[in-house]
Amino acid sequence: MYLKSIEIQGFKSFANKIVFEFHNGITGIVGPNGSGKSNVADAVRWVLGEQRVKQLRGANMQDVIFSGTELRKPQGFAYVAITLDNSDHQLAIDYDQVTVSRRLYRSGESEYMINGSACRLKDINELFYDTGIGKEGYSIIGQGQIDKILSGKPEERRELFDEAAGIVKFKRRKAITQKKLEDEEANLVRVSDILAELEKQVGPLERQSKAAREYLRLKEQLKICDANQFLMESGQIRSQMAETEEKKQVVSGDLAESRKEEEKLRQEYDRLDAAIGEADRNISQERQALNEDTVLKSGLEGKIQVLKEQIHTEEMNEEHLESRRKTIREDLEQKNKQLEDYSGQRGEMELRAGQVTERLSQAQGQVEEQDQAIRLLEQQIEDEKSQIIGALNEKAAINAKQQRYEAMMEQVHLRKSEVSQKLLKYKSDESLQEEQIQKEKSALGQVEKELSALQGEMKETDQAFEKGEEEGRRLNLRLNNIQQEYH
Repeated sequence: MYLKSIEIQGFKSFANKIVFEFHNGITGIVGPNGSGKSNVADAVRWVLGEQRVKQLRGANMQDVIFSGTELRKPQGFAYVAITLDNSDHQLAIDYDQVTVSRRLYRSGESEYMINGSACRLKDINELFYDTGIGKEGYSIIGQGQIDKILSGKPEERRELFDEAAGIVKFKRRKAITQKKLEDEEANLVRVSDILAELEKQVGPLERQSKAAREYLRLKEQLKICDANQFLMESGQIRSQMAETEEKKQVVSGDLAESRKEEEKLRQEYDRLDAAIGEADRNISQERQALNEDTVLKSGLEGKIQVLKEQIHTEEMNEEHLESRRKTIREDLEQKNKQLEDYSGQRGEMELRAGQVTERLSQAQGQVEEQDQAIRLLEQQIEDEKSQIIGALNEKAAINAKQQRYEAMMEQVHLRKSEVSQKLLKYKSDESLQEEQIQKEKSALGQVEKELSALQGEMKETDQAFEKGEEEGRRLNLRLNNIQQEYH
């Protein structure tokens, strides 16, 4: 068994498809450093199932695919195939020539083939056991491999010796068999646990089985009873059908007589229906007349209700005007009292002024008396100022009341115009609204009286306002005179 050829495409530096053919004798590959001589050995190791990337001098498995140059595009896959002569049947396969190939795509998909048929990596490894050709075999020795064998651990050298002795296949089979035995032992443990659990459930399941058998027995009895009951009920139904047939014949005779009676009743019904229709027409006419009367009555009642509401509104307005008149009278009385108070204060102020003049004439040569007179004058000035401020406040209050009276007068005028409009409206239908016109006339007269009273009160208020203004002017003049005397 010897190597016949190696076919490489897209693997590392081999972008194009290339085939290495090996004949009798020694074949050598010569070239400078970096030309890719070691890539041939890496290709053989890779196609035989090498999975360690470091062993192939790369970072990941996609590094074995040609990555391209400045002039060439990268390849999408790497393909290596080796052909071996198996004429001596060293390999356990019925072929004189064996071709093993491996293909890897950039997406990570990989496939193995033996003579063009897809296979597993495990199949390739088992094919080359004890031949020295596998990925760990001594037939492929790369750079530094001899030094690694000599300086390696005894366990690593033993693997090489086992391969040369041809016992690797049996050791692998032994390991696989031991793994299967361990798995079977674990399965036996699980089966024992399951059996123990099922033995615990035997008692309850036996009781359930008895109950199920009893249920099936009773179910069969129930079927028999149902069949017997069905037979009995069918016999009863047949007898009832015979009785019903006899009753049907009797009822048929009665039905013929009933139909004759029905024809007579239908004729009578038609006659009564015609009479009822005539009565319905009369009732409809009477109902229509009643509806018209009802509508007329509702309209008259609505008008009466409107007039009542208007009367009630006039009464409320009259009460409001009466209350306002009382309020105005009370305000006038209060103002008259205030005017009387102002007159009394005027006399007191004139008296105080005389006293101040007398004190000034007596205290011309005395400093202390002058100081005392000055203090008295200052106090009087403050009092006079307070009185002036009070008079001004009173003036403002009178102005506010005057504005209020004017607003009330405007409301009274508006009310008067409304009453006049109502009178004009009612005069258009004097025959029906004579009584309402009289009431509105009396209300108008009352409003005119209230208007005249308010006008009189307003005149009195104006007079009081003028008196207040005159009193304010007099007090201002008095204050100026006192200030001049003080200075």
